[in-house]
Amino acid sequence: MEARLVSALPKAHLHLHFTGSMRHSTLAELADEHGVHLPPALVEDWPPQLSATDERGWFRFQRLYDIARSVLRTEDDLRRLVRETAEDEASEGSGWLEIQVDPSGYAHRFGGLTPTVELVLDAVRQASAATGVGIGVIIAANRTRHPLDAKTLARLAGGYAGRGVVGFGLSNDERRGRAYDFEGAFRIARRAGLLADPHGGELMGPASVRECLETLGADRIGHGIRAVEDPRLVEQIANRGVTLEVCPASNVSLGVAPQPEDVPVRTLFEAGVPLALGADDPLLFGSRLTRQYEMAREIYGFTDAELAELARQSVRGSAAPTDLQKRLLEGIDSWLRGVDQ
Repeated sequence: MEARLVSALPKAHLHLHFTGSMRHSTLAELADEHGVHLPPALVEDWPPQLSATDERGWFRFQRLYDIARSVLRTEDDLRRLVRETAEDEASEGSGWLEIQVDPSGYAHRFGGLTPTVELVLDAVRQASAATGVGIGVIIAANRTRHPLDAKTLARLAGGYAGRGVVGFGLSNDERRGRAYDFEGAFRIARRAGLLADPHGGELMGPASVRECLETLGADRIGHGIRAVEDPRLVEQIANRGVTLEVCPASNVSLGVAPQPEDVPVRTLFEAGVPLALGADDPLLFGSRLTRQYEMAREIYGFTDAELAELARQSVRGSAAPTDLQKRLLEGIDSWLRGVDQ
């Protein structure tokens, strides 16, 4: 029997960063249009050779990300990014996308924090209508900045709860900002009804995941793979039904896992931890969501029934509306039965 196409498997994509979702071709075109010089790592040597095992490596990764973000100069540029991202998601079977953005990185260009969020949400509405992909926004604080900045973003995010913003996140280098310091911001976000979705357990070990779980009240955790170093923590995550957003290609590219085989996707899945595969930053890592599911099949030995369950877990862990979740779950069952979508 011919293998089912994983791109046709309905799914939700819950771990995708805003600038990192840009097509490489769009980066090159916008850089040329706006006169932005791109380093070789973003041109002929793309995708770049990266590492985040030390601060120097993380700084290089962040520098490339900042250069890429600098090509988004106009409202049309930003709308193009969102539209093309939605088109790519549609082609990969994503019926629901949650895209994570820190508006602080764009506010200077688009008139401040609130106008930036308004622009992103309007671009999301247009892209969703054009592609049929449901899209929610996660506003993320930067853990390398002051916790008071995070509280400002949490209040801003809460003001758009139910109007396109579905969650509040915390990203960047775990080694430079403990989750504990951002408890106040997450308390504000949770009171507003937003999902708590911090990064943890990527560059640091189980303690980082535990802080996200216990101190921030995480509903989901970005990455979280280092939890496997503490079996009791894995059991706790499974019992609570907290979804881990696992990004295999990203973990390898940044040196979090030496080889694809070392990303503990199978271990976490068999432990009963809900998983949502994510592409993280395709612009820098060179692969999108479909490739993560292909890796699950080719490297971690997932059967089609198990791939379908991964897709179900991504949907159940999402903030997608109930009716959309129902349609996606029905589509997953149809894919598994071999019924044309």
